[in-house]
Amino acid sequence: MRPIQSLLLILVVYLVLATLFAMRTPAWQAPDEPAHYNYIAQTAQQGCCPVIEPGDWDQAYLDRLKGEAFGPALLTDLPSVQYEDHQPPLYYLLLTPVYLLTNGSLIALRLASAGFGLIYVVCAYVAARLWRPDRPQIALMAAALVAFLPQYFGIIASVNNDALAWALTGLTLVAALRYLQQTHESAGLRPAAGLGLLVGLGLLTKASTLFLIGVVPLALFLRWRRSRTPVGHFVSEVVVFGVVALMLAALWWLRNLGVYGFPDFLGLAAHDRVVIGQLRTETLITQVGVSEYLRRALTTTFNSFFGQLGWMALPLPEWAYAIIGLLLLLSAAGWIANLLRRSDASTTTQPVRQQMSIVLAITGLLAILQYLYYNTEFVQFQGRYLFTGLIPFALSVVLGWDAWRVRLGGEDNRSLVAYVLIGLPFLLVPLDLWLLWRVIPGLSP
Repeated sequence: MRPIQSLLLILVVYLVLATLFAMRTPAWQAPDEPAHYNYIAQTAQQGCCPVIEPGDWDQAYLDRLKGEAFGPALLTDLPSVQYEDHQPPLYYLLLTPVYLLTNGSLIALRLASAGFGLIYVVCAYVAARLWRPDRPQIALMAAALVAFLPQYFGIIASVNNDALAWALTGLTLVAALRYLQQTHESAGLRPAAGLGLLVGLGLLTKASTLFLIGVVPLALFLRWRRSRTPVGHFVSEVVVFGVVALMLAALWWLRNLGVYGFPDFLGLAAHDRVVIGQLRTETLITQVGVSEYLRRALTTTFNSFFGQLGWMALPLPEWAYAIIGLLLLLSAAGWIANLLRRSDASTTTQPVRQQMSIVLAITGLLAILQYLYYNTEFVQFQGRYLFTGLIPFALSVVLGWDAWRVRLGGEDNRSLVAYVLIGLPFLLVPLDLWLLWRVIPGLSP
């Protein structure tokens, strides 16, 4: 089967599973889904954009909702759950027509979000093809790993602006890698403007895309250093990128300054004043100590990165985490074996590939740092907050698996070893089906 045919198969399976997750997950049983839904409802009924204010967060009511599985008797006050009203508006504006056309159908809104999730899967494939065009199997494995991750379905098959934020992150990463491939200046400043457009749209979607303001200038710098063009061209590219991105972001930031006051251009300070009762990091450390805090942070982050469904209520069974851990160890061993053999020495010295590797690595690193920073204030051990770096993570894992293919079966992609290793991400599909039919129904009241 050709790579493009294999990719289409992955996308078809993804769409089937995403649809099943959207339909079988009980209403509101996804993190923050009621608040995201209510943002869309407010936009559809009152126009854009809502303002976060006292009363939008009721800790006691949320605890009852989650504790009683969003039982029908508790849903009378559900429209009052509006603590996401500080979020940038793009995702909600795009889904408002869906809300209006379907009379507020939760399933329709979930499926629209799953469509954004499809973009991220395609971006994983394209990014890998740009990075390692000599190894199409890496692109297929990376796309499958992103597409079939249980926690990925748990979010993109719900109403959540993460779906669009990840899609725009993936598109920006692909555009940056494609830009690094260019060997001449015939395109002028258009690539920089395009990158600025993508980042600006990301900033109009979610603050979690802020780290792209660092990733794109890095790509601009790396290519400038390789091309040895005058420094003025590099400066011009950075200026064009920055102007386009900030002009878009300023539409929202200036509005926030007018509503929430200086310097709260992101609305995050207003959010923090409203979410009274949300567990803070310093409080948990005081209660349990540093070592227990770190143990919980590492365990819960790992579990919820791969799958902890509902409002973190349904972790995967222990055997699933054990299998995932073994597959990660297999990848790490492949990396070590590859480094010892230095079998890629002739290819990794290529300047363009080296620069792509740097951009991918920095993307993953900044996603991790952003996650750590968020947890310095609130206790948010949710692995989904690392998914802005999911593509670099997937590429690093499958590259380790592919190292075993080369070591045991050579470069023949049709050997038994190759088929086994390429098929590893597809082991997640039966796990997803098992979750759909045996676990997710347990979220019902």
